[in-house]
Amino acid sequence: METVLSIAFRLFTSYNKKNKVFVIKFIVRKVQMSVKDKSVWNIVRIGGFIMLKKINDFLAGLPMTIVAGVFLLLDLIPHLAEEFGREPVRLAFLPFDPAWAAIVISGLPLLYLAIWRIIYNPGISKISSALLICIAMFAAVAVGDLFAAGEVVFIMAVGALLEEATTDRAKKGLKKLINLAPAKGRRLTDGKEEMIPAEEIRQGDLLRILPGETIPVDGIIVRGETSVDQSVMTGESLPVDKETGEEVFCGTINRFGSIDISATKVGEDSSLQKLIRMVQEAENKQAPMQRIADRVASWLVPVALLIAILSYVFTGNIVTAVTVLVVFCPCALVLATPTAIMAAIGQATKHGVIIKSGEALEKMGKVDTIAFDKTGTLTYGCLDVSDIISFDKTISEVKLLSLAASAEARSEHPLGKAIVAYAKTKGVLLIEANAFRMTAGKGISAETGGFRLLCGNEKFFAENRIVIDSGVRSELERLRTEGKASILVAADQKCIGVIALSDVLRPEAKEMISRLSDMNTRTVLLTGDNQKTAGYFAQQAGISDVRAELLPEEKVKSIENLQAENHKVCMIGDGVNDAPALKTADVSVAMGSMGSDIAVEAADVALMSEDISKITYLKRLSNATVHTIKVSITLSMCINFAAIVLSLMEVLTPTTGALVHNAGSCFVVLIAALLYDRKFDTKLPE
Repeated sequence: METVLSIAFRLFTSYNKKNKVFVIKFIVRKVQMSVKDKSVWNIVRIGGFIMLKKINDFLAGLPMTIVAGVFLLLDLIPHLAEEFGREPVRLAFLPFDPAWAAIVISGLPLLYLAIWRIIYNPGISKISSALLICIAMFAAVAVGDLFAAGEVVFIMAVGALLEEATTDRAKKGLKKLINLAPAKGRRLTDGKEEMIPAEEIRQGDLLRILPGETIPVDGIIVRGETSVDQSVMTGESLPVDKETGEEVFCGTINRFGSIDISATKVGEDSSLQKLIRMVQEAENKQAPMQRIADRVASWLVPVALLIAILSYVFTGNIVTAVTVLVVFCPCALVLATPTAIMAAIGQATKHGVIIKSGEALEKMGKVDTIAFDKTGTLTYGCLDVSDIISFDKTISEVKLLSLAASAEARSEHPLGKAIVAYAKTKGVLLIEANAFRMTAGKGISAETGGFRLLCGNEKFFAENRIVIDSGVRSELERLRTEGKASILVAADQKCIGVIALSDVLRPEAKEMISRLSDMNTRTVLLTGDNQKTAGYFAQQAGISDVRAELLPEEKVKSIENLQAENHKVCMIGDGVNDAPALKTADVSVAMGSMGSDIAVEAADVALMSEDISKITYLKRLSNATVHTIKVSITLSMCINFAAIVLSLMEVLTPTTGALVHNAGSCFVVLIAALLYDRKFDTKLPE
């Protein structure tokens, strides 16, 4: 027997969009199968809900809302004629008051929503703004003000459409990502090409990507060179040059050369699909301000009813009571937060900043302390040759580099590889080395260029009885102070030089730290590196609070200590060791382009490029979002209060009250919509 949910799904998909009817035969057939099966009646009930939902969506859509507006305008004509002392215009061609059309079209969806919340919402949230509007609508009908009743629900429908338009616009980044998900890929099998659906591509498959095509999965280039448009992933405006051995991402576009790639991450594991999931999660989460606004709205409804009743008791005027009900609805209060949050998330997505939740965005606006990891965050996370120092006047720096790189050419050590890579980029000649030998953790020896070379640390030199004089030791100490790793080079038992390697500070880091300081945001460096290295890079970046030689649990403790001092802390990292600290912080940001999957999953925000200057953009956007929410809520409350006073003074009628109040709601939504297109600095000045 099929489950209720699977049957309901079949029922839902049996809906025919062309003639707007359900295939009822399906339900009848299921009833005939087993009258005793209680799930059949559940199917009928679910089918009824689906039908009601379809009718509701149809009436609440833009076309029917326009129809309601036209009928409301027709009903307004007689009112305007009476207002200007003219003979009332009678619309004899209509057998009913035009306002009824607006009441039915815009009122039924609102009534559906109010009843749905009463049945399914828990506790006090059963009482909603939709319920208050429905009460106001029925009250206006009862006193004979059909235009006011129609206007209340029509303006609410317009407000709902504005909110939907705002959120749809904010979701353009997500829709773009989903649309960019490639449908097919060109797989190479035994030298033959075949087009296959993207979901059939498996890890290790060899794929060919032609110029102009979208890359269907994450992979490593095994043949060819090209330039790839990675804007969808990183926000970078210019294509990135790629060659053999480099990684490419799903959804990015191959611009120039033909390349063959080996698939590494396919299906739901690909970068694009992970990006889509993160954005979807962000849109499904509510911010604390939104939840607070919902709770306030629930409590305001009974207060509105109480004031309306009291106004009727003391004035004896039912119209005044109805007007209070109309103007008291907290619609603007409820709309303020979700529209601002969605607009901000949409804007951030455009610039390669993925915010996973509205809660993270709101908290980021309250952050006063940002803690940075060093390697891979403030720095590039890869070693590069920084100093080449010769101690022998007969050997130039270029010659020293050539000898060292030639000796290290067969080394598997990261420092040796870095020296060889640097020499190749500089076009330095490498000489074939013989008698290569590696001593783990100490150094290597080789014969090249007519010399017996040794490259390694001080301990390695001591074991080989190579003298290191005071001048060399002084130079080594200076390099250590600057946080650099050193490789000593000896030729024929004599120390001839030293090559220093260092991680490289991101060029935008110093300006970024300065801008955060201008925003009254404290910066802290949390790193596992030694104190001297951490201090050197912190000084370069402009960070005064340095906490070095930390294990992952000690990073967590440092963040907890900052929180204990009543600081709102944001942690920024990229490695697996940063994941616990990212989870502990109030808000966390991961370097998504090169960070570990664990760090990205643990973080609230992911930067999809290596441009750390976007931290200042994120902070400015978050501050602006929180400010927008506060301004919108304050504005909505002020409008409500003023409208209530004017209603009690009998200045406003249900008709004019509805205009004032709902115009305020629409105004709040428009303020949030402007946040999507607001210009923020996404790049630091060069």
